[in-house]
Amino acid sequence: MADKKHDDRIPEIAGGQHADEAPQVFKVGQMGSAQSGRRDFLKNTLAGAAAGVSAATIGGCGNPSTSQCTATFLASHTAGVNSLAMSSDGKLLASASDDMHVKLWSLPDGALLKTLTGHSDWVKAVAISPDAALLASAGNDETIILWSLPDGALLKTLTGHSFYVNALAISPDGTFLVSASSDETIKLWSLPDGALLNTLAGNSEHAVAISPNGTMLASAGSYGTIKLWSLPDGALLNTLTGHRTSVNGIAISPDGATLASASDDYTIKLWSLPDGALLNTLSGHTFGVQAVAISPDGAMLASASGDASIKLWSLPNGTILKTLTGHLLGVNAMAISPNQSQLASGSDDKTVKLWSLPNGSLQASLADPACKVDEAAPCSRSGGRAGCTCDTVCNCNTVCTCDSEGGGGGGGGGTYYYPD
Repeated sequence: MADKKHDDRIPEIAGGQHADEAPQVFKVGQMGSAQSGRRDFLKNTLAGAAAGVSAATIGGCGNPSTSQCTATFLASHTAGVNSLAMSSDGKLLASASDDMHVKLWSLPDGALLKTLTGHSDWVKAVAISPDAALLASAGNDETIILWSLPDGALLKTLTGHSFYVNALAISPDGTFLVSASSDETIKLWSLPDGALLNTLAGNSEHAVAISPNGTMLASAGSYGTIKLWSLPDGALLNTLTGHRTSVNGIAISPDGATLASASDDYTIKLWSLPDGALLNTLSGHTFGVQAVAISPDGAMLASASGDASIKLWSLPNGTILKTLTGHLLGVNAMAISPNQSQLASGSDDKTVKLWSLPNGSLQASLADPACKVDEAAPCSRSGGRAGCTCDTVCNCNTVCTCDSEGGGGGGGGGTYYYPD
């Protein structure tokens, strides 16, 4: 399948160091982030690096050798995970992936129930109806598919968007579906029949959220703005500005009084509703923030980032409570269980992980036996100059540090990070 990119701008890819700087860890997941085109570009770039097609040399510590090892592991999907949705009873999790599949998992144990096949391109979004009887999925094939639950039968395919469909939301009463697309429109569809109700003129939209009372829609996208719309008529109420670049994810608190937004500017912003006043700006991530989720009691915010971490924040003051690490690449999606005991996360590292709340300990990495990944990865390096030799026994998924003792022209060493 040919690489497909959005019309969004291509990011700068940061990396490298000067010879006189201290060794650094170069994590592939930290090369950049974004939803849609920017993240698609990075995925294609990182896929080549992860397969050993090329490797970064930092700090002048020698040239990559041909040494490789084979990493075999069971993943959740065979490509990056873009979206997660959890049922209202907390017993079902749906995951959407670039492998063109939607998977259904039981909770809290994480057993694979079913793999849904029907999309012909990357699946970017999933949403589950409040009664857990219907699942909607959408993606780069420009379609929305409605599936029955729990059996996963394909009910209907909705067409009407003319470019990638990036986000979905189902109304609290389950009577309509909202879809956001890179064709710069937002569409409202009736459920369960899938009839088109309304089309709103937006931007290249990455995220949508519906207020708990179902009377307000929030949308956000590549221009860094957040739009508030009345429902069901779709009248534009307000446009919130403050982020410096693309907004990738939004969430509305259970009481409908606060909106959280996640941006490529590395920040999360909290806004009051319905007036849209900026309440707080949360900083802590080192790369773009892809998603936000608010706990059912409204006391905690979770954020997921291209820096491969998840952060838990207290609300409303925005104090960092905990940072969850375990993913190898950027984290794109999250879902919090209704009883607040579990958080699910999905990443470009092809895994869905379950974390306990509030302590943030890793419970499980969900595995599909059909997703056995067997990839060659460059794991050892030999120095290209005297006095700099990389670790010759370097397992996959570990950090290899070059030893610069003994000097040699060029000075300073560097550190490599090799993903599986």
